[in-house]
Amino acid sequence: VQLQASGGGLVQAGGSLTLSCAGSGSTYSSSVRGWFRQAPGKEREFVAAIRWGAGTTDYSDSVKGRFTLSRDRAKNTAYLQMNSLKPEDTAVYYCAQGTYYRSDYRYWGQGTQVTVSS
Repeated sequence: VQLQASGGGLVQAGGSLTLSCAGSGSTYSSSVRGWFRQAPGKEREFVAAIRWGAGTTDYSDSVKGRFTLSRDRAKNTAYLQMNSLKPEDTAVYYCAQGTYYRSDYRYWGQGTQVTVSS
């Protein structure tokens, strides 16, 4: 499994961005595809995840209500729609694929930088 993250960039506070995570190889219905982020000097943190088959989602409290994670199974791609962005959302965002919403991720993509200016 290979994952390719894209869509990062520079945006003003209050703006929106959509990140994409395209996968190659098989993605089982039971798999979870998730997003994590890491800001300078901070630990990597969970952002959101989606169960590939059911489409059920999980969000961290810090992004709930502002971010929406969806997937297109035909394209094997997950989309993270980020609205009402805040400067504290600035980080490198990584997509990953694994077993559980918040743990046991085996495959990781490269990061994409999101910078939110105030």
